[in-house]
Amino acid sequence: MKKELIKRCLLGAPLGLAISTVITILISIIIADGRYHAVVPELTSEMGSEINAVVLQAVLSLIYGAAWAGASVVWDAEHWSLLKMTLVHLIVTSVATFPIAYFARWMPHDAKGILIYIGIFVVIYASIWASQYSAMKKKIREMNEKIAQ
Repeated sequence: MKKELIKRCLLGAPLGLAISTVITILISIIIADGRYHAVVPELTSEMGSEINAVVLQAVLSLIYGAAWAGASVVWDAEHWSLLKMTLVHLIVTSVATFPIAYFARWMPHDAKGILIYIGIFVVIYASIWASQYSAMKKKIREMNEKIAQ
């Protein structure tokens, strides 16, 4: 399990960086002012320069990807209930995600911003979980139908 965790973290880190980069490109396209918006202005200000902010965001994105990929080992715990797997995964990803989002300035640093961030995170997490659960349930039903024939 430890070896699998390390493997997934190492694979997830560059994926986190790639996703982060794609998001900044999409944001830049949406803003449509002809500039590339690599980081939020608050992070640039806080870090003293844009390159410092970009480096920090890149490192945080690597950690973010590693954390999410590593947390996926939870789904391999066959002796755990679905509820336990979901709660452990949610806690691990939340504990990893919140400080990264906070330090990268992906959310406002006030109570309202934090609550909105948490709300968005929970809604996205629940939506993805529900769609995955539904897809898996359909696959199982189809497999059972094939076996019954």
